[in-house]
Amino acid sequence: MQAAARSLSALEQKQVPFATALALTSLVKIAQQAEKKALPQIFDRPTPFTVNSIGVKGARKSNLEATVFVKDIAAAYLAPFEFGGPHKLIGSGKTWLNPKDRALLNQYGNFSKSALDRLKARPDIFVGTIHTRTGEQIGGVWQRPAPTKVIQTPGKRATKVRGANKTGHLKLLIRFGDAEPVKQHLDFGSRAEAIVKANAAAEFAKALAKALATAKRR
Repeated sequence: MQAAARSLSALEQKQVPFATALALTSLVKIAQQAEKKALPQIFDRPTPFTVNSIGVKGARKSNLEATVFVKDIAAAYLAPFEFGGPHKLIGSGKTWLNPKDRALLNQYGNFSKSALDRLKARPDIFVGTIHTRTGEQIGGVWQRPAPTKVIQTPGKRATKVRGANKTGHLKLLIRFGDAEPVKQHLDFGSRAEAIVKANAAAEFAKALAKALATAKRR
């Protein structure tokens, strides 16, 4: 855009900062849409929260800088997909949760901390480590066996529990383990850079035309 600006008339030169701000803002919005469109191709059913976490900050004549970015909460769990490393862990502990029952996942294929809290509150669930006959220690969320769907908690009325364990033995619902390295690559930075390079000249030309039209009306 700077190279194109050097061959402009005096009026055009005067409108360059305004045109540049318009072009930069338009470019980051194009990049924003490209980043949002790419998410379902990278992740299985990304949540609306994740998709809508991609934001933009437009440029102004006094500050010729525009940014496409990921908002803080989503940036924390998306960072490994951009820079490498293990998955972000759920909660404040150092445990990776590996659900064994797909029914525990939400419509986006995720297991949330609130879902874990709901499980912990159930009378037929306990969290701990089991020692197997082979000497293996398995930590996780376990469901106690129940002969019926009615679980009696001392001091409370009997309550029905959805999905009672009828196997006759403990059932492992979620296994605790070390966080695994991510496999998908977000390519957020390289994608945005490619979008800017591909569209910069055209967006600056459109922005300059708009800036000149605005100047002529004054």
